[in-house]
Amino acid sequence: RSWKWVSFGSIITLQSGQDLKPEEYNSNSAGIPYLTGASNFDEKGHLIINRWTEQPKHIAVKGDVLLSCKGTVGKLAILGVDRVHIARQYMAIRSYATDVKFVEFFMQSVIEGIKEAQKGLIPGIERNDVLLLNMPLPPLAEQKRIVECVEQIFFVLDTIDELQAQYADNLTVLKGKLIDAAIQGKLTKQLPEDGTAEELYHLIRDEKQELIKAGKIKRETPLPEITSEEVPFAIPKNWKWVRWGELSNQIQYGYNAPAKDSGRIKMVRITDIQGNRVNWQNVPYCDIDEYEIGEYKLYPRDILFARTGGTVGKSYLVESVEEDSVFAGYLIRTNYSLRLNAKYMKYFMDSRLYWKQLQDGTTATAQPNCNAKTLSKMMLPLPPKDEQERIVSVLDKALQVIDT
Repeated sequence: RSWKWVSFGSIITLQSGQDLKPEEYNSNSAGIPYLTGASNFDEKGHLIINRWTEQPKHIAVKGDVLLSCKGTVGKLAILGVDRVHIARQYMAIRSYATDVKFVEFFMQSVIEGIKEAQKGLIPGIERNDVLLLNMPLPPLAEQKRIVECVEQIFFVLDTIDELQAQYADNLTVLKGKLIDAAIQGKLTKQLPEDGTAEELYHLIRDEKQELIKAGKIKRETPLPEITSEEVPFAIPKNWKWVRWGELSNQIQYGYNAPAKDSGRIKMVRITDIQGNRVNWQNVPYCDIDEYEIGEYKLYPRDILFARTGGTVGKSYLVESVEEDSVFAGYLIRTNYSLRLNAKYMKYFMDSRLYWKQLQDGTTATAQPNCNAKTLSKMMLPLPPKDEQERIVSVLDKALQVIDT
């Protein structure tokens, strides 16, 4: 409701180009650049200047959206130099009340339609093809949010394309590479307004101290500080390297009891978790004293971790609990502050960094196993909370693209 349909020509000025005579331009860098066609821009939209003029007439200025309208039709680029003279192969779109990237994205959305209308004719875009366009105009702040969103999506898609070219035959590896890129801060923009992970870390630490004082969780042995030699890769400046145990309120082993066909409460086992889902119909019951249920009861946001057997290290984020349930003894449960995004924590447990640390801490026996101590010491990169949300959003969408 806050948007408005407008005539594109009512919010822009449109500068047409004009060819210069050979004696009016040169190739010796004297004057201002003279753009003569779409070949002046490379595949990434970077300007290639090979002609100059000291007699500029039809001027485009920095921030104008250049549209190739003759010959190679439909190329778009935002001018990054102060002034250029444009030949007749160009139009320059200038707007004073809109975000320039929003204007460029709008033109990208309509350019194929304009070109389709030219079928059967000599390729070319006329002034009225642009001026008479109908445009949905959002408020300026909304334009900026749309631009940020689209740029982020393009960046992710470019990353997917690049990784697919390398790992097209192995989607599991491709997904892992994307998750690795995400936890290094390579899939999202870092925003100053997010604050810092250092601030978040102190809030979580203070919260844990309050829980310890209240007797709700136990005091743990202090974890070793992370040294520069341990850090496996660089992270954004407002992130922080932390250990899993510093973020978790509790790392707890499951309840040991025989499985039963009926009873008061169900018991989730490793074998009940397949494809990152719990098959609740197959989950058995168990006998457990009422006073013990509270200690082992499952809640949304818990992460379960297989500590032994062929699936050692596999993790599961509990997003919903269909029936009152506890978790079985071959699982470890970890829970943590509401100040953290549960899915970011789970995505970390799908990363190569997680599996490398797990492998280093796994006891190599006939039945490989891992323990709470190994999980507690694991290092992970901690972004600010809002950044965690963006990473999860980007990964959810990107992995869905891969799956489909």
